[in-house]
Amino acid sequence: MNHTITWHGHANFQLTAGDVSVIIDPFFEGNAFATVDPESIEKLDIILVTHDHGDHVGHAVELAKRTGAMVGAVVGTAGKLVEQGVPQEQIINGIGFNIGGSVTVKGVTITMTQAFHSSDTSVPVGYILTFPDGYTAYHAGDTGIFSSMELWGKLYAIDLAMLPIGGVFTMDPRQAAMACWMLDCDAVAPMHWGTFPVLEQSTDEFERLLKQEAPDCAMLRLEPGKPTEVKAASGDTCGCNDE
Repeated sequence: MNHTITWHGHANFQLTAGDVSVIIDPFFEGNAFATVDPESIEKLDIILVTHDHGDHVGHAVELAKRTGAMVGAVVGTAGKLVEQGVPQEQIINGIGFNIGGSVTVKGVTITMTQAFHSSDTSVPVGYILTFPDGYTAYHAGDTGIFSSMELWGKLYAIDLAMLPIGGVFTMDPRQAAMACWMLDCDAVAPMHWGTFPVLEQSTDEFERLLKQEAPDCAMLRLEPGKPTEVKAASGDTCGCNDE
């Protein structure tokens, strides 16, 4: 099964596996890294929202209504999305799901994880996605580091982690590098950096610390808006820093 990842800036990632397309935190307007218009995204099967801040909900409602994609969010936040216009029948599990729970949509098993941040409704979360061929990706959402990340690394063979490194509102580069060690992930895509002046403005410090804390984890160098092929650890991983 072919897998691609497209970073649209901030925490906005689009993952494809075969003919299934997933987008997480589809924030475009106000996102300086976004290179595509959300109206150009014609096919989506799953939309996941980690929490209800505007730079994460983004265009979730509009994309759901236009594409018919199923929308995943924690109970409470899911209700807010319905109030904003997402059809109830497009909410995964009808009312959303909760931390520790798993649902399967289009063959993709989605496990909701805790995240330590803030949210106006319910709680912030992350997601572990396990695709039909076993490829496993973890989107941490906005979060600080927490020791239970080590448990996720033991429970799941994580091929790719998407982790915030920006600091101030989330993990900083040092914490994110240690998180990679705890997760025992094979590759990492840094996120939530550079979008706003207060955040870390490059991935340089994270890359330096990653080599110290988790030298076997490769950092993906993703060009915004450009799909990059990724493979499980048993194969080659493209677009990474393997030096």
